[in-house]
Amino acid sequence: MSSSTPAFSAADFTRALEIDVELEPIPADQVLSGAPRSGSAELGELNGIEFGVWEHSPGTSTDVEVEEVFIVLAGRATLSFEGGSSIELAPGVVGRLREGQRTVWTVTETLRKVYLSA
Repeated sequence: MSSSTPAFSAADFTRALEIDVELEPIPADQVLSGAPRSGSAELGELNGIEFGVWEHSPGTSTDVEVEEVFIVLAGRATLSFEGGSSIELAPGVVGRLREGQRTVWTVTETLRKVYLSA
């Protein structure tokens, strides 16, 4: 690499906890308790993989997942899967969701994650 070519650009970096994520009510047929809201901010794409930030406010909702890897940045939740297994989510947890998995998100503290999705 020549000295005139920077190793990276400032545009390649962001503070994921400071990104404004517009939250919208989760559809009523997916809400099990509370009045949770969710939203995401797409940050970009790399070789066909979308990456961004997703947030879910306190409450319980259902979802059908897409193929995704994520890292929890903030908040706390229990993620339950059809069939009975569950995992506690907290900052630092890395997870993988598989397309078509049916899940229940029980969020006790607003959850924010960085995701990578095909």
